[in-house]
Amino acid sequence: MSLNEEQIERYSRHIILPEVGGKGQEKLLAGKALIVGAGGLGCPAALYLAAAGVGTIGIMDGDLVDLSNLQRQIAHAKPDIGKPKALSAAAAMKAINDDVNVRVYQERLTAENAAAILKDYDFVIDGTDNFSSKFLIADACHFAGKAYSHAGILRFDGQTITVIPGKTTCYRCIFNAPPPPGAVPSCSQAGVLGVLAGVMGTIQATEAIKYILGTGDLLTNRLLVYNALKMSFRSAAIERNADCPLCGANPSIRELHEEAQQVCDLKGGCRC
Repeated sequence: MSLNEEQIERYSRHIILPEVGGKGQEKLLAGKALIVGAGGLGCPAALYLAAAGVGTIGIMDGDLVDLSNLQRQIAHAKPDIGKPKALSAAAAMKAINDDVNVRVYQERLTAENAAAILKDYDFVIDGTDNFSSKFLIADACHFAGKAYSHAGILRFDGQTITVIPGKTTCYRCIFNAPPPPGAVPSCSQAGVLGVLAGVMGTIQATEAIKYILGTGDLLTNRLLVYNALKMSFRSAAIERNADCPLCGANPSIRELHEEAQQVCDLKGGCRC
């Protein structure tokens, strides 16, 4: 793939970076990223990946846009209320960059469709809002050998980690299983600062771009925790769990299945 004159101008600020250059931009244009969830985390990730010129972006969400989403889900606008989120986000991406091939999935990720969908992508961004989906994405990416970014937000706090299956700490190394029903609040119950979603979703997009480029240090084997009130970041090193039920020495999870649907909290992640 070679860049045309319009692309050279569009991506000029990337191209002058020694870590990217023309060859790196060509890698991005050939890259494929899947975003599961077109909400608070998925929206900023989608817009920045499109702007960066990631050539193929899958956007997956089975929900419709409603008014309460607009406080943080920046790919959607008031005229989009009632429209499928995946279509709304896809239109926003194409409006930014028509270089991008956007694949729309107006459905939720399931144990039945995960393998067929994930096989076409290089990197997965988890922007979902429930424990069932988060554990499913972790398991599906493990079995498919796909790198992914987890993030979660609640109130003023966010967290994120990047996982390279079979090589780094996975989601289940940290969170072995979902919490009991009703043990934690949802964002609709506890609230969430709108811009928090932008901070964490943009970090997820950064990780996807770095992974496709093959440059820099990924956020692996450490959980990045952000508090907006204190404007503080801290990084906690986390070793792989030898007894992890997914990636441990003697895994008990050998096939995809869906956990019981649960609400989310910071520890499980949220795209609310």
